[in-house]
Amino acid sequence: MFDLQSLDDLSRLSESLDLECKLAQGLDGKGAVPKEFWPTYSAMANAHGGVVLLGVREKDGAFSIAGLETPVKVRGDLFNTLNNRAKVSVNLLTDENVIEAQVEGKTILVVSIPAATRKQKPVFLNGQPLGNTYRRLHDGDRRCDDDTVKRMLAEQLEDSRDNYILNKFGMQDIELESLRAYRNAFAVHRPSHPWVDVGDVDFLRLIGGWREERDSGVAGLTAAGLLMFGKWSSIAEAFPLYFLDYQERSNDPDSQTRWLDRIVPDGSWSGNLYDFFRRVIRKLTADLKVPFVLKGESRIDDTPTHQALREALVNCLIHADYTGRASLLVVKQPTGFLFRNPGVLRVPAAMALQGGASDCRNRTLHQMFLFINLGERAGSGLPKIIAGWKGEGHSISLADSFEPFDQTVLEMNWSESSLAISSATSAGSSPISSPISSPISSPISSPISSLKTEERIIQRLRDDPKCSAQQLGDALGISKRAVLKQIEKLKQQGRLSRIGSAKGGHWEILK
Repeated sequence: MFDLQSLDDLSRLSESLDLECKLAQGLDGKGAVPKEFWPTYSAMANAHGGVVLLGVREKDGAFSIAGLETPVKVRGDLFNTLNNRAKVSVNLLTDENVIEAQVEGKTILVVSIPAATRKQKPVFLNGQPLGNTYRRLHDGDRRCDDDTVKRMLAEQLEDSRDNYILNKFGMQDIELESLRAYRNAFAVHRPSHPWVDVGDVDFLRLIGGWREERDSGVAGLTAAGLLMFGKWSSIAEAFPLYFLDYQERSNDPDSQTRWLDRIVPDGSWSGNLYDFFRRVIRKLTADLKVPFVLKGESRIDDTPTHQALREALVNCLIHADYTGRASLLVVKQPTGFLFRNPGVLRVPAAMALQGGASDCRNRTLHQMFLFINLGERAGSGLPKIIAGWKGEGHSISLADSFEPFDQTVLEMNWSESSLAISSATSAGSSPISSPISSPISSPISSPISSLKTEERIIQRLRDDPKCSAQQLGDALGISKRAVLKQIEKLKQQGRLSRIGSAKGGHWEILK
């Protein structure tokens, strides 16, 4: 985020995802809120927030202070428009968000725009959300298409996105083997529960997969019921953009094979969430070493690492926006794991990681997993992932982005010492234990820290070719400068190329 100390050295300023400069001189040269400020206000509010400097001139990437002769008037006009609902849908600013700063003997206004909450989005202009809603992408204000605005409105109005009744969908759309497998798991965890012996429709009703509206009498499968237990053809009919993807990848940049193993809905299995979970969790944990630990006379086969990966997979499934354009993607690779779900975070990443605040997108799905002892109660899921993963010395990051599609990415990477063990194992040594058996047959030849960062950048850009250096840094937990240094190295190696302009172009993975 922009630091006021940057104003002490204008050469340090550059317009970016979270900083914009406006001359704001007005027709008389004394200062006014420029009309182009308002798309920026909407764009930053609908993204991650940002700062606008009023009274700063930008020309060919260089900045100079123009100043405002009447900052009090500009400030007053700003708040007058913010409080006019015909002009702006919501005022997010208080007095503390608009401060005067003295630079080179001149006065400018520093306007800090916070990110809007889910209930406040979309932040739009001119009384009409369609066509007047913007979002900050890279360093520009982009007008949102109608589908994006409609998803924002749905997010605002629907606390849970999965409990509505699907018109004319019923038991004929359920994969009965999936439902029976779930019921068996339910009976194992709750053998004396009164729901164990009820019929399938009654059971679905009790867990939220079937619902009846009291007023209209309309009854049928809920979105959660179909997503969790449905047939692939039926799910695709109700959710045309729904797609689940598990990939096991090699870290070998010269490999001609993009994945070593893959699970997608291909007609050979149901394609629903419960079966995807059952198949993928086995893949994720297949290579994990289990220490010999006894509790009483029973061996404990569940480690903090197992628990963290299980929770991360459930977390990915219950927070996904199944109307979104990104696929749900789970990746296993020698450096660690990636969980990507369509839809951005409903609470800020820092708050989600800290725990205690939860805003689950699919609350019925969440409850279905809880019934069989999978997942955590509201607000404790991510903290448990962190405790189980970072407690073993590994790294973790969480970020969301809006381009090319709304998506959230959780990355869980092995520690460098763990990777060193994996490298040594593949080179032929026999360490006592290893967190994962690397599928690479030859030892890692470059330094682990360098390889790790380079490969993570390549993997990120493969998933999101339009990802900016700032977004890469945020996702990987490193500085923008470090990202640019690694990108330059990859370009020199002939592995990465930039196609198009800095703002509108994309990255191409060459090898």
